[in-house]
Order: sequence, then C-alpha cells, then structure tokens
Amino acid sequence: MRMRSVIPLLATAPLLIGCQDDLVAPGDAASPLFNTSPTLSTTGYEIIDLGTLGGKSWTWDINDHGQVVGGSYTGTGEVRAILWENGVMTDLGTFGGDSEAFGINNRGQVIGWSYANSGDRRAFLWENGVMTDLGTLGGDWCWARGINDRGQIVGWSQTSSRLHHAFLWENGVMIDLGTLGGDFAEAFGINNRGQVVGQSRTATDEDHAFLWQRGTMIDLATLGGDWSEARGVTARGQVAGESHTGTSDRHAFLWENGAMIDLGTLRGDDSWAWGINDRTQPVGGSYTGTGGNHAFLWENGAMIDLGTLGSNYSEARAINHRGQVVGVSTNASGLHRAVLWTL
Repeated sequence: MRMRSVIPLLATAPLLIGCQDDLVAPGDAASPLFNTSPTLSTTGYEIIDLGTLGGKSWTWDINDHGQVVGGSYTGTGEVRAILWENGVMTDLGTFGGDSEAFGINNRGQVIGWSYANSGDRRAFLWENGVMTDLGTLGGDWCWARGINDRGQIVGWSQTSSRLHHAFLWENGVMIDLGTLGGDFAEAFGINNRGQVVGQSRTATDEDHAFLWQRGTMIDLATLGGDWSEARGVTARGQVAGESHTGTSDRHAFLWENGAMIDLGTLRGDDSWAWGINDRTQPVGGSYTGTGGNHAFLWENGAMIDLGTLGSNYSEARAINHRGQVVGVSTNASGLHRAVLWTL
C-alpha cells in the first residue's frame, strides 16, 4: 500500500496506556465491541476502532499481514493480551493474572507479559494457542517487548542480583545484554539482523538510547539533554525513539549513520516515536499546541497528523511495511480504543 505524503502535523504522547505499569483503568463495557464505520481523518486515512473485550483497549504492534496485538480490559475489569485479525479480537490467555501483548512477527508469534499465580510478571511467547514462559535472568520477573521474524525476543528482566537488565532470548536461552556502565537497561526492539535497541543507564547516571550489535552496546547519545530512549529499529539499523533536547522538552528522533535527527513536533512542546518500518516512516505522538495529543507519521521530512476517533487524544505505536499504523485513540465519548489507521 502506498502512503501519500501530506503537509506536516504529528501525533501522540505516552498517556495512560500500556507504558510499563501505567495501564488504563477499566470502565467502558457498555460501549460497542466493534465499530464497523471507520472515521476518515483529514489526511485521508481511515481510523478504524478495533473493538474491545468489554472495556478499554489499545494496541502495540502490527505485522505485515495486518495482525494486531495489544491489550483490552474485559467487562469484569481484567486486562488481557489480545490478537486482532479479520475483524475478530481474540483473548490470548494468561499465566493466572492480567496479561498484555507487545509484539508480533510475520510468523504470527506473539510476545508480552502476564502475571503468574505467584504475583510476578513473566515474559511469554504465544504461538499456536500456547503461551510459554520465557524464564528470567535469574530474578523473579521478566518482560518481553519485541520480536523479529527469526523468533529472537528482547525485553528486560530482573537478574539474580536484583538488577534490571535488557535481554535477548533465542532457542530457549536468555542472554544478558549488559549496560552502558550503569545498573539498568531495557530492550524495546530488534530487527531481523539481530540488532537491538533500548535504553541503558550510563556510568555518569544518565539514561541513554542504545543500539546493541555483535555483543557491543553503543550509546546513541541525545538531542542535547541528559535522557533518551530507542524503541524501534529498521533492517538498515535506523533507530527511532525520543530524547530530551537542550531544554526540558522531549522530541522524537531518527538516528542513522551516527547522527540523531530531531523530528520536530505537531506545534506543541513534546513528541515521541514508538515505532518505525523499513521505509523509514517513524510513528508516535505529539502535543499539538492546542491542548491535544495526536498520533503522527513522519516521512520525507514532514510530520503528518493522523487524527483521532473524534476526541483530542491519539497515539501511534507501530507501522508495518504496507504503511498500516496501529495505536490508541479516545473516541467522541472519551473512551480509549485500539485503532488502525489505513488509507
């Protein structure tokens, strides 16, 4: 699918939804489970409400086949990992408590986290209807955040010494990726070449975006501030994320060839990127300058506002090779919904 370049206008910021422990609250079970009438944004994209298991819903990833994963509250207030395809939202189950899905590859393998009966969060790999516990780096909890088409999985885990480290999991083995010199690291994305991106604490106690490849963790630096985080990586090693600038603002960035490029905002102070595809189209969210947060797609130097379901909030989380974008938006009633943007 070809995406049209449009005049800039971007979108969304990490809100209540799905950022580590920040899950949305339950409470909109009376709303329709699936919206069959897409809304047309001002850019020509259709914004489709993907429905819900009974409460609020959101998405985190989409593969090239259009399969979407994320989370939804049920009508009884539980959180469940979901897989959406062909208009149907499926509950992927749990190890005993709440669960949430963060990534899906082109083989249909899904990763995320679930509470176990012990109360610990555990990383899972779901395939063919079976949810498998990936283990830990020696501690009690683990969180899976990204997966590539080779089935390599990244995320973060507690170590045996109770530290918080990024991992790479492959063929049943979990590898500690180390840090940039500090005591903390998280991995968010991995490409099919095995390059991993995330964030790590440095020896000077700053949190910086990193690119890990061939056993080495590279500090990607910042846009001028003391904080940055990488979330998506293309097949060519281009990286998308967000960084503090020289001021207190945070801006979405694209890193390539050793340079971090500021992607700007939708006229507000802050922006952030959650994902990127191999066509170098970062997506994320931005303040608009008029009191809203809108999802954006960036291409050819322009930030495109993807619009909302009729409110002032949306955020784009991932984009596939076909240019389909997924994320979350509040509708005209202010209820959070998993959404798909498509031309």
